[in-house]
Amino acid sequence: MSDRAFIRHVVFFSAADENDVARIVDGLSLLGNIPHASVFEVVQNSHVDELSGEVDVVVYAEFVDDAALQAYKAHPIYQQAIDIVRPLREMRIAADF
Repeated sequence: MSDRAFIRHVVFFSAADENDVARIVDGLSLLGNIPHASVFEVVQNSHVDELSGEVDVVVYAEFVDDAALQAYKAHPIYQQAIDIVRPLREMRIAADF
């Protein structure tokens, strides 16, 4: 186990319709306006791994502690992003470590 002093938050999304990937990226990019992350990125998967093509978009963020992560999830913009992205996505998998 790492002794780093922060939490990594990684979320993988697949689009229900490949034509909506850009809209998913735009919706998730709103999360970058939430002040609690020390690092925040939304990227479209480049699909270079031949064994895994399920993921279309990745959110990567770092938080100084669990309180910062919980404040991020409680922010009104978080719900706004969910409202935009949820109808467009097929899969969402999150990991915090």
